Amino acid sequence: MLIKLPKASDCHESDVTPESLYFSRRSLLGGALVGIAASSLPRWASADDAARYADVEAGRAPNWFAEKLPGTRWQVVTVKDEAITPFKDATHYNNFYEFGTDKGDPAANAGSLKTEPWSVVIDGEVAKPGRYALEDFMKPYELEERTYRLRCVEAWSMVIPWIGFPISALLKQVEPTSKAKYIRFETLQDPKSMPGQRSSFGLIDWPYVEGLRLDEAMNPLAILAVGMYGRELPNQNGAPLRLVVPWKYGFKSVKSIVRISLVSEQPKTTWQSIAAEEYGFYANVNPTVDHPRWTQARERRLPSGLFSPNVRETQMFNGYSDEVASLYSNLDLRKNY
Repeated sequence: MLIKLPKASDCHESDVTPESLYFSRRSLLGGALVGIAASSLPRWASADDAARYADVEAGRAPNWFAEKLPGTRWQVVTVKDEAITPFKDATHYNNFYEFGTDKGDPAANAGSLKTEPWSVVIDGEVAKPGRYALEDFMKPYELEERTYRLRCVEAWSMVIPWIGFPISALLKQVEPTSKAKYIRFETLQDPKSMPGQRSSFGLIDWPYVEGLRLDEAMNPLAILAVGMYGRELPNQNGAPLRLVVPWKYGFKSVKSIVRISLVSEQPKTTWQSIAAEEYGFYANVNPTVDHPRWTQARERRLPSGLFSPNVRETQMFNGYSDEVASLYSNLDLRKNY
């Protein structure tokens, strides 16, 4: 369980979000709650907690999500001195090639995705494999709100309040065997509902695949997300289940997950298969290792514009060095990018 002392990636709640995004009840929460372990947070959640985000469009939450939301532990992890990205930007500027290659395509086309019913296969080196209806898959887990930086390999970034649970909790449930060294994630393949999978963009061999080392997946910052901004995930953001690993570039955070496999060998990931010299397996945010076609030393934080580009320096591991650097202490990050 994550026990966090105040660090560069932590802050008081009032530092995180513009005042317009919260109702006055936020003043009751107190900065002292931010950044401490979920197990020590009071519940203080009620049916209107999601309404703290005043400008968020209403969604159509599935019953299992609506039932779990009141028990959510809010603001378990936050980000220091940075405002949350407006909901409209976070939901209308996306990479989700299953719905098209332009940034606006996912929001325009993802309405065709049917997220009910939904099932998740757990297989490979686990003691408890099976296919689980999503509502059953989610039953053991308590939801937490984690506000994380999101850094795209394309050098733009956001700050997003996700709702989900640690991957470590899932691994405890399914009991990996001693042969499990990696975890492989697979996205839905359904050309009928995902127009990008039937388009002329033929570089990707569907389905989309990503992976983590098992110790990376066990890190307390790594989560499976089912919501954002106090509501369920919109389709274009990876509904109903996506990976979030905030110290890695965004393409690692595979969306619309249907299969989670524990495996003994490093899985071949989608972008690694397409261009291994540009997109490595680790994909750790590293301002000292440039992409072959652009610098990674700086990023453009959304929202931005021609006259207010909002460019800032990129932090090592996206600002989460204290939490994750030890995972790579014996690894050459220039070779293992």
